[in-house]
Amino acid sequence: MKYSDDIITLKGIGEKTAKLFYKLGVNTIEDLLNHFPRDYESYGKPIKVKEAPLDTPVTLELTVMGNFQWKKVRQLTIGSGMAEDDTGKVGITYFNAPYLKNIIRSGNTYLMRGKLKKEREMLRMDQPKIYSYEEYAKKTGSLQPCYGLTAGLTNQAVTKAVKQAMNALSESEYLPGFLLDEYQLVSRKKAYEDIHFPGNYEDMLRARRRLVFDEFFTFLISLRKLKEFNEAHRSEYPMIETAETARFVDKLPYRLTDAQLRVYDEIKADLTSGMSMNRLIQGDVGSGKTILAFLALLLTVSNGYQGALMAPTEILAMQHYEQMISMTQKYGLPFKPVLLTGSLSAGAKRKLYEEIECGTANVIIGTHALIQEKVNYQKLALVITDEQHRFGVRQREILSEKGGHAHVLVMSATPIPRTLAIILYGDLHISVVDELPADRLAIKNCVVGTSYRKKAYEFITAEVDKGHQVYVICPMVEESENTDNIENVTDYAEKLKAALPQHIRVGVLHGKMRPADKNRIMNAFGDRDVDVLVSTTVIEVGINVPNATVMMIENAERFGLAQLHQLRGRIGRGKEQSYCIFVSGTDNEKSMERLKILNRSNDGFYIANEDLKLRGPGDLFGIRQSGDMVFTIGDIYQDSDLLKEVSRSVDQILREDPELSSTKYSGLKEYLEQNAVNFIDFRSI
Repeated sequence: MKYSDDIITLKGIGEKTAKLFYKLGVNTIEDLLNHFPRDYESYGKPIKVKEAPLDTPVTLELTVMGNFQWKKVRQLTIGSGMAEDDTGKVGITYFNAPYLKNIIRSGNTYLMRGKLKKEREMLRMDQPKIYSYEEYAKKTGSLQPCYGLTAGLTNQAVTKAVKQAMNALSESEYLPGFLLDEYQLVSRKKAYEDIHFPGNYEDMLRARRRLVFDEFFTFLISLRKLKEFNEAHRSEYPMIETAETARFVDKLPYRLTDAQLRVYDEIKADLTSGMSMNRLIQGDVGSGKTILAFLALLLTVSNGYQGALMAPTEILAMQHYEQMISMTQKYGLPFKPVLLTGSLSAGAKRKLYEEIECGTANVIIGTHALIQEKVNYQKLALVITDEQHRFGVRQREILSEKGGHAHVLVMSATPIPRTLAIILYGDLHISVVDELPADRLAIKNCVVGTSYRKKAYEFITAEVDKGHQVYVICPMVEESENTDNIENVTDYAEKLKAALPQHIRVGVLHGKMRPADKNRIMNAFGDRDVDVLVSTTVIEVGINVPNATVMMIENAERFGLAQLHQLRGRIGRGKEQSYCIFVSGTDNEKSMERLKILNRSNDGFYIANEDLKLRGPGDLFGIRQSGDMVFTIGDIYQDSDLLKEVSRSVDQILREDPELSSTKYSGLKEYLEQNAVNFIDFRSI
């Protein structure tokens, strides 16, 4: 069995099951091994009813009170009754489990495991699993993996497949031995075994630390080599300052902030310096980065060159294109923009390729389609990528190379503390737009529990009746196993349609939709044909609908604070007061306190630093991920200390042996040559 083998080669996985894995992006054995658990179920000692938290798997030692009642409703057999311990009572219900008629007896005591719910002041537990004392003793203290799933794929099926895939793991190490000793890292093979099937919590943490170390290490060592490669280049596109940009700034109906003017001066200095620019503009949501990108493109075009603006989604690319067309017409700018996306027909693409190659189009806006082999540019002098963390480093490098090492400008609204930004964007100079336009009204925030929903729906109705629009964000696309009490877009939209007045039009948007359907829904929302948009985080990247004044985020506790701040940035973009409602699916005090940081501030950098302080090794995958960069398991906030340590080690190794030519680093060099890490092709560096 090899890493590259298709998962269909595993025993028990046929075409139908394989397609479900493919939907999750799991195509090979290697993908499966890197499909890490998003959480674990912990089998602790049985606890008392009075101590048991709601909506969390718990084991209770309960005695059945009276006889269980069994009845048939259509095709469903339902069993119900009461059970208790010396601290409280629980209503127990089973569906389609008639075999339990001969097991559950009045007066007998059982170990029952499930999630407690509260209904009309009464505690209930549906479908609890019954364990014998001997059986449960074997499980006590263990952690069972809970994987990200899709409809039709069970946790048990993934677990079984992963156990088979473990046979592909080898004992070989690519990290130098001194690093393994210095950081007391477990072997790579043991890390994979213990991340999926840990014997205990400490084993899982050690495994995760090794895998995070590897991910940061390979990313940073490739990035450092890329920085050396970039800094050696003189620009092939010398520029001079022109009057076009100053005239444009004077015509704008608002004054640029001091931060925008400062950052534009830094961009202008780079473009006219004679050296290739590699700069990151980091600015909070709504700080006005797009106008800086347009100014850089204007300077480029007025020097007779082409510029490209790459966005991570077709929706965002379309918005940039329409905004540029509008400004060109309004201010008489020399832009001749075209929009190049993957969903265009072959004929439309051929026509655009010709315009790009002959130079008729001087600004090319699009998605990944901009870096396809068939796209040839005439004089591509400036490459701008929007929302950098959505692209691999190598992807923007490919686009830069299409211009013969064009100037590179990267924009990001992800509020990363400066100490981490310097490490993560090591190949770029950093500019920060740390000021918001004066006319922006601060968003009003509130953090509430699920009991607030009725009031929230009334508030949403009132805002829609004023002519405004609303976003409702859910963490999942559809219901799946292991996701009790986690709201999903599909079901929530139906729930909302039933709860809101009939005249309110509800739309649905998520990442699994076809691009054409996503564009249709977003256009309908932009044109005010949809009042309430129920969506996943697909809307977090740059969508601009100034008429949207309310955002309600369900299961807010499952997102990183930085990501919640990014999402919140979709509102507050017009002149009306905007409101963000963070709904916590848990009454956990720590989770609520964390969310209240968003109550206290709309400053992304303050929030990012607070998030950094709160992260700890006990915060697991998927629950509080930052959603930043392209790391599978590492989290730049939670693992910030390890990131800094890895950065120091990488610098030390490259100072000692820049080419990794010694025997000491032969395994590392071979690994990097065989793996295009994070879209950086080490062989080309």
